[in-house]
Amino acid sequence: MTVTVLTLLKRRPDMSKADFIAYYETHHRLIGEKVLGPWAIRYERKHLHPMDGSDIEHDFDVAMEIEFADEAAMAACFAALAEPETRREITEDEERLFDRPRMRVYRVEQHRSVMPG
Repeated sequence: MTVTVLTLLKRRPDMSKADFIAYYETHHRLIGEKVLGPWAIRYERKHLHPMDGSDIEHDFDVAMEIEFADEAAMAACFAALAEPETRREITEDEERLFDRPRMRVYRVEQHRSVMPG
């Protein structure tokens, strides 16, 4: 059974949403692909845009999901992420992009409904 980790992220207060998305998708994403690549089977960023079109501050700007084939793959990945050089690279880039104290990480328990039609 696969394991999904969900991280909710908020951009730095001095960064526009457009600049945030551009930096994430052209730079930070590449770090993610490099460090997650040996273990993750899915790495998605879901940039959040309010349905009411409002341009006010919200709690989070992106929901990032990482899916692993199993517990062992997740554990190996997180062990590798804790290596000092890898941790330094990730942290330095996160500081350019995110409001790090507001980051929230969750393990997802998923339930899916089968919809008619």
